[in-house]
Amino acid sequence: MNRRAFFDFGSERGILRISIAVTIFIAAVGVAFGLLSGSFSIVFDGIYSLVDAGMSFLALIVTRLITSYATSQRLSPRLRKRFSMGFWHFEPMIVGLNGLLLISVAVYAFLNAASNLLEGGHDLEFEWALLYAAIAAAVCFTMATAETRANRTIRSDFLRIDIKSWTMDGGITAALLLAFCLGLAIQDTQWQWLSPYIDPGVLMLVCLIIIPLPISTVRQAFSEVMLITPAPLLQHVEAVAGRFTEKCGFTSYRAYAAKVGRSTQIELYFIVPSGSAARTIEQWDALRDEIGGALGDAGPDRWLTIVFTADPEWAE
Repeated sequence: MNRRAFFDFGSERGILRISIAVTIFIAAVGVAFGLLSGSFSIVFDGIYSLVDAGMSFLALIVTRLITSYATSQRLSPRLRKRFSMGFWHFEPMIVGLNGLLLISVAVYAFLNAASNLLEGGHDLEFEWALLYAAIAAAVCFTMATAETRANRTIRSDFLRIDIKSWTMDGGITAALLLAFCLGLAIQDTQWQWLSPYIDPGVLMLVCLIIIPLPISTVRQAFSEVMLITPAPLLQHVEAVAGRFTEKCGFTSYRAYAAKVGRSTQIELYFIVPSGSAARTIEQWDALRDEIGGALGDAGPDRWLTIVFTADPEWAE
């Protein structure tokens, strides 16, 4: 695979690879500049980025597995046997874990910053801190903008989470940049006594801002892990099933639906009246195709099961 294809900004996996590489670079620079400047907030930003890079790497692996399974590409026979229902369920698990880790890191950093603030804070080299914050903010917002444009076509949940992470990182570093500018401005003034409190103070503020941000993502991920049915999806499926039940003279139907990551899982059971006229297999298959077409979104990430039976117990 050539370098251009490996770092392709037009594909989900290519963008995730680029994101991982840039994140690791920013994290390494952040830790280095944090140590040089004596800034705990910059070190936190670097560690936060490293956690994000690790989760992006897991997302890349899961994306590859999902794509390989859904498109019947080359996949280990052992994996295909062990995960015969596909790999879609890993997506919300990774997304939820990512959000929980980011929240945990931010809470830990907040507690450490509060402890440091109560102990009188610490001095830092504002010039080094300003240089890092300016570079990191520019990189973060550039990546967020570029990924947003690309995801208008790709429409990936993983990229949506990655865009949010870059935006959050950009907001963190922009806040740091503002705080460090303030710290540099008050040097050799009557307000210089505030300098030791700037770094832990801004870190506490940043943590308070970012801790709630992943909560909605975590809630959505756990709802998908628990197979909570989205109301609009079930309404659509039931509308289609009701229409075909009336059209074909069936007794009733049972509809089951769930959204798991990028996949849509639908099971439809139509109760056929006992003693109905026999149909050929080809006729039943044609009816399944018609129902599937009415449901729409017949992509590689849809798992659709349609059953016709005269025994309601098979549908329960």
